[in-house]
Order: sequence, then structure tokens, then C-alpha cells
Amino acid sequence: MREHQFGSSLSTTRRLFDEAIPTSSIAESLVSFDDTCVGTVAAQFMRTRGFDVVGVRRSGLTVGYTAQSEVGNAALCDYLHAFEDGSCLPDRAPLLASFQVLRQHDRVFVTYLGHVAGIITRGDLQKAPVRMWFFNLVSLLEIQMLRLIRQHYPGGEWRGRIKPGRVSQAERLLADRQRRNEAIDLADCLEFCDKATILLRTADCWRLFGESRAKAKRFLDDARLLRDDLAHAQDIVTSRWPKLVDLAQELESALDRNEAAAEPSDFE
Repeated sequence: MREHQFGSSLSTTRRLFDEAIPTSSIAESLVSFDDTCVGTVAAQFMRTRGFDVVGVRRSGLTVGYTAQSEVGNAALCDYLHAFEDGSCLPDRAPLLASFQVLRQHDRVFVTYLGHVAGIITRGDLQKAPVRMWFFNLVSLLEIQMLRLIRQHYPGGEWRGRIKPGRVSQAERLLADRQRRNEAIDLADCLEFCDKATILLRTADCWRLFGESRAKAKRFLDDARLLRDDLAHAQDIVTSRWPKLVDLAQELESALDRNEAAAEPSDFE
């Protein structure tokens, strides 16, 4: 496959995921009450449904929100909070934008046709669309890592960059997959950690993954651990927040740098 086709397919895949998994894909409907509603009625509803906040309507439009912990016997208009600057996103905004907002705010309010109708909280980042989006980014990153290894070691010289035991493991996997008539070579059988080790030991390759070799190693380690947690359906948010936002941005940036660095001869 020629590079311009391959590079185009990676860019197309990223674009498809951005379009198919926007902010709205993980949003929940924002239930709202008229601003004349008694606060205790709304509070009871929130306790029953496990909601922290509900929207507050005025003249048919949701103009703000109120929190379960704040409402009392007065009308909801007395407990109204206007939507904070920067806390609202349009429904088709990229998923990464919701991460960035959640770093600064407790929730994201999602607008449809210019009016708030949805809500995203940190817990929504555990949903399947987010996991699919992240897995796509890490998979594309690993494809770029393999591209670099083939580019810098066309004769398989990368064997000297990792321990013999790791080479032997790849050789065993290759033999097993060849018995199943899979059209692959030894480099295809490298694990993520092996690819990372090779590239970190290859002159200047680390620059495509971080500002320094140490930062590149940390980023690749974090990407590998995230991929492992995704593959085993583990919690990907709690222990990583707010660093998960940085990792998402770093994945996007690394893909941009790698796609820009690809040359026409890479896949000929």
C-alpha cells in the first residue's frame, strides 16, 4: 500500500471517529422544571433519580440549573444558576472538547439548536463511545509506531534494540500466526512495549512522541496502560483524572506529528 493511501486512511479514520462520536454521543437529557416549581418537589425528584442537578425553565426555555443540595421551600427561580461561561458545548463538538470543559467545570451542558438540552458529567466518560474513541487513537498510534520501525529498520535491524527474549517471543508468535496462514512478518508480532523500546532507542524518533526522551517514554507508557485497561474493561477515569485530559491531547498531537512526518516512500 502506498503511503498517500495509507496516510489518507489514518486521517479518514480519525475524522470518521470525530464525526461519529461527538459530545452528544455521551450526553444525557437535562431534565428541567419551570422556575415557579417548588424547590422541594424538584429536590425529591432528583433524589429519586439520583440527579445532582436539573435545568430550570423560563417561558419554555432552559435558562439555568439548580442543584439538589441547594433547593428549599421557595420557587426554583430563587435557586437558579446561570450557565457558566465555557461550560456549554454544541452537540456536534469534538469529544475532546468535553474533556477540556470537565477539567474546569463539574459538568458540561450540551446545546441543541442553540438551547441547552443535555448534560455530561465525569461519570459519562466511562461510556462505550469514549472507550471506542480512545481505543481508536491508541490503535492509530501503534500503527504509526510500526511504520517508523519499518522505515528505520527495513532489514529488521531493530532486533538489536530489544532483549533477545523479546525477539524470541515475537518469533514464537510469528510461527503460530503463520500456521494460521496469516500474511505477516516479525515486526507485526512486536508488542506495544517492544515498539516503544525500539523507537525510544532510535535517534530522533522519540521527538515524535514528546518534548524529551523522558516525556516520550512517559507518554508511551501511559498510552499502553490505557490500552490495557480499555481491553480489559477497566475504569479509565478515576485514577487518571485530570491527567486523562492531557493524555487525550497528547494522543491527538502525537498522531498529528506522525502523520505530518510520513514520507511517500514509507509504504511503497
